[in-house]
Amino acid sequence: MRKRKVALVAALACTVWLQSAMADPDAEREALARLIHEIEALEPVIATAESQASPDARIRFRYDWLRQDLARIRAGVQEHIDAPRNEPRKVPPLRGDYRQ
Repeated sequence: MRKRKVALVAALACTVWLQSAMADPDAEREALARLIHEIEALEPVIATAESQASPDARIRFRYDWLRQDLARIRAGVQEHIDAPRNEPRKVPPLRGDYRQ
């Protein structure tokens, strides 16, 4: 059940990202903000899974690594959202007539 929730959130995040690829910049920023929200929503799911992990397991899942990777992804997305928008620069009109 928990794997389904994580997979569902991941699928939703991918859908948001794909939808933003074809949208205008404001819509893209909004979609990326939703993506950050979805990443943050994973924390309770991760904490629940971690609390149910067997301490005697021979092979353990590295929840700390997962959290670090999600933090890096979240920081990268936030950096893109916070980056200043580059407006097109004005170019002076061309003369067009080169004969004298």
